[in-house]
Amino acid sequence: MASGAVWLRERLQGWADSPALIWNEQVLTYDGLLKQVDTWTTTLNERGVTAGQVVAIEGNFSPNSCALLLALIELGAVCVPITPMMAPHRDKFMAIAEVQCLIALAEDDATTITAFDRQVTNALMQKLIGREHPGLVIFSSGSSGAHKAILHDFVGLLGKFEKPKEKKVTLTFLLFDHIGGIDTMLGTFSSGGTLVTTPTRDPDTVCRAIAAHRVHTLPTSPTFLNLMLISGAWHEHDMSSLRVIAYGTEPMTPLTLTQLAAALPSVKLVQTFGMSELGVLRSKSRDSTSLWVKFTGDGYQFRIVDNVLWVKSPTAMLGYLNAPDLFDADGWLNTQDAVEVDGEYLRILGRVTDLINVGGQKVYPSEVEAVLMEMDNVRDVAVVGEPSPLTGQFVAARFNLVTPEPMPEFKRRMREFCKGRLVGYQVPVRIEIVAHDLSGVRFKKMRRSQQS
Repeated sequence: MASGAVWLRERLQGWADSPALIWNEQVLTYDGLLKQVDTWTTTLNERGVTAGQVVAIEGNFSPNSCALLLALIELGAVCVPITPMMAPHRDKFMAIAEVQCLIALAEDDATTITAFDRQVTNALMQKLIGREHPGLVIFSSGSSGAHKAILHDFVGLLGKFEKPKEKKVTLTFLLFDHIGGIDTMLGTFSSGGTLVTTPTRDPDTVCRAIAAHRVHTLPTSPTFLNLMLISGAWHEHDMSSLRVIAYGTEPMTPLTLTQLAAALPSVKLVQTFGMSELGVLRSKSRDSTSLWVKFTGDGYQFRIVDNVLWVKSPTAMLGYLNAPDLFDADGWLNTQDAVEVDGEYLRILGRVTDLINVGGQKVYPSEVEAVLMEMDNVRDVAVVGEPSPLTGQFVAARFNLVTPEPMPEFKRRMREFCKGRLVGYQVPVRIEIVAHDLSGVRFKKMRRSQQS
C-alpha cells in the first residue's frame, strides 16, 4: 500500500456499518465502500495499472468514483478527476496530464476503461513518481484565464486529516474535480461522517437534501448562496439541522452575508480560504456577519507583501504542469490575493489579476459588485476591466436582473444609485443586461471580459 494511505484504510475500517455516502437516495456504508475499493484494486491489477501511472476518473461523487479514488491512492497512482461538466476540455486536460488510463463512470455508475499509449515526460510528474507517492492533478476553474494543471503529492494533502474531526453529515456541493470537493470527501470519510450527494445543485434540490438527510455542513460559494436567498428555497424546507455554512472560492458581498445571517440565524457562517494550489486552509471568521478571517491550521505560515497574501503550506502543490509556478526561492507561494490586515484577521479583496487600473486608480471588482448588488431588481453582477485608449482600462459590468427592465431606465437608475456610493472611476462605463448565468459550472463568478 502506498505511503500515507495505511492510516486512512485503518480509519475507514473502524466505521464499519456507519453510513459513508448517500447517492441517488441509497446509503453506502463504510464496509460497503471498502468492498468497492477492494474490487477496484483487483480490476486495476487485472488491467495492468500500477503505481506511478496517471489515471483519469471521469465522474462525480458516486460510490464507484469515491472507491476508485481511494483505490488509486492506495495503489500509489496519480489521480486526475474530471467531471462530465468539463467534457469539452477532457482531451486537452488528459494530454496535459499525460493520462495513461481513463476510467469513465456513467450516470448509473457503469464503467468504461480506456488505455492510452503515453509515457510520462513532464519533469515535475517524474519527480512525484520517483517519491513513490500517490498524486493528484487538479485543473483550475479558468474563471480568469487558461486552465492550469496543478500537481499535488497526495501524502501531503492526506496529512491534514490524520487527526479526526467532528463526525457530521456534509453535502458535497463542491465538485469531484475541485480541491474543495476532494477536501470535503477526505475530511468527511476520515472522521466517519456521511457525504450527501445531489443530482443537481439548484437551490431547491440542495435545500431539499439538507432537510431529508439532516445535513450539518454545507460547503459552497457566495454565488450559490445569493441564488438560494433569491429563490426562497431556504424558506420552503426544514433547514433546522444545518449548523455550518462554509463559503469560499470567491469574495462574498456584505449584503449577501447580512441577508444570509438574518435568514438562517442558527447557522454559523464561516469564510474559508482555499486554492487549487494550496488546498483548503483551516480558518475562523470573526463572526457570522464579518468578512474578516484568520487562519488556524497547524504548519501554515503567512506574510503580506505589498498588500498581497503569501503562504507557505505543507499542502501546497508541487507546481504547475503547464505554467511557471508561483513559489519564491524559499517556498512561499504568492496567492495573488490582495488583502487588508486588522491584527490577526485579514479581509480578502480579490485577485490582483482581476484588478482594474483606471488611469492609475485601482478598482477591485468585488468592491464594485458589492455596491451594485444592493440595487433593486439585480439578481447578479460581474464587473471586469476593458481596454481604454485614454485611461488604460475602464469598468464594465454585466447584470442578471430579477425581472426585465428597459436598458435606458436601468442605466439611469444605476448611475443615480452609484452617486455617493462609488467614486467616479469605479462606476461602470459600459453595462450589459444578459440572460445567461454569470458563474461557471463551479458556481464561481466568471470575470473574463467577453472581449478577451
